[in-house]
Amino acid sequence: MPQMSVHPYRDITFDKDGDVDTAQRERLAEMDVTDLVMFAHGWNNSPAIANRLYSAFFAPFPGLLAAAPEVRLGYVGVVWPSMKFTDEPIPDFQPSAVASPLDSGLDEATRHALVELFPGHDATVARLAQLLDEQPESEAAFAEFGALARQLAEAPAGGLEGTCFTDDLPHDEQGPPAVLYEDALTMCRRFTLALEETGEVTEKEPALSSFSFAGGLKKVWKGAKELLRQTTYYAMKRRAGTVGELGLGPLLGQLARSSPGVRVHLVGHSQGARLVSFALRGLPDGAHNVKSLTLLQGAFSHYAFAQSLPHSTHSGGALRGMEQRVDGPVVACYSRHDSALGVIYPLAASLAGDDASAVGLDKRWWAMGHSGIQAVRPLVRLTLEETLRQGIPGSGCVSVDTASVVRRGGPPAGAHSDICHEELARVVLAAGRIGR
Repeated sequence: MPQMSVHPYRDITFDKDGDVDTAQRERLAEMDVTDLVMFAHGWNNSPAIANRLYSAFFAPFPGLLAAAPEVRLGYVGVVWPSMKFTDEPIPDFQPSAVASPLDSGLDEATRHALVELFPGHDATVARLAQLLDEQPESEAAFAEFGALARQLAEAPAGGLEGTCFTDDLPHDEQGPPAVLYEDALTMCRRFTLALEETGEVTEKEPALSSFSFAGGLKKVWKGAKELLRQTTYYAMKRRAGTVGELGLGPLLGQLARSSPGVRVHLVGHSQGARLVSFALRGLPDGAHNVKSLTLLQGAFSHYAFAQSLPHSTHSGGALRGMEQRVDGPVVACYSRHDSALGVIYPLAASLAGDDASAVGLDKRWWAMGHSGIQAVRPLVRLTLEETLRQGIPGSGCVSVDTASVVRRGGPPAGAHSDICHEELARVVLAAGRIGR
């Protein structure tokens, strides 16, 4: 394990089905702390990379708590099987191998990560890489590519993953998501144009005004790589919900019984934000140890906690009412500089057959890390500066605009991973009333 910036620190590891490392779980219960910050990563290729992220994010905490000796703060990194493409560098990190942004090919590190994440699909990954290298200008090649990419994202037969396509539509209204079911060439064209928009992140709401595409098909292979990325991340999004509900939630219940005085503060980034949020669904009745939930650039629907959906008023979000299981606030940090969520996510999350030219303007498909929590009452909206000056309400849902610091990163993800800031550490402490 890389050297950690804080102590005491523990890893807690889950497999894809939410099963926990039992030895780590036992060591967790032995920590002599008053408060425990548990952070779930989003897109990471290995436990070592996850630990580097945790070390960087946690580094400011001891200094911020220097005037609060009564607080014995412990730190936990939630490790679960996910991945990121290596052309999405994390600010302040210097990975050993970084692919060129927007290059249409698959570098060796990404190929290896795909094989590790989807065992048994070595031949599929090899063929996908071959097609991206050769870039044949035929519709049949794109159809083959789409079919192969979607093999990786197939939900397991039965079980939780196969029942949930979205966070914001009732099961009887759910349709097939565009990223998994729309014509592959059509999606590749859309993603190609969307990638062009990520080259310059602006304050405007993203709107892909036209999906006509002039010229040959070779340029569209850039969008094919994005289709592969998004189908992979879609599978990880489903997995995050499974690990949260079936793994982390029950573990928190056990911790409430074994260490009833420990105050738990959940933090999640990207799909890890979905993981810690869905842990609330798996939290046993009577467990009141979760004192705050902080979501950093959450890669799931901003309607997940909605009491009533604007587009389906008789229904709520997948996490409707779950904020009441937190004995404190649910805080969603968002930034307009996150092009992964502001431009790409709406295309991938929309339903097959939707009017593509309107997807960017259709709020049904916006992500929490792009616009904060929506359709919840009461709801407080704050700037980062207001949050650091006046604090955070003691309960309910809060959306914090962090664009003043979450702003670095190139295409295609923009500032999606720009989260290692002292200001965000202060948000976590304020949400949990740690040291106050």
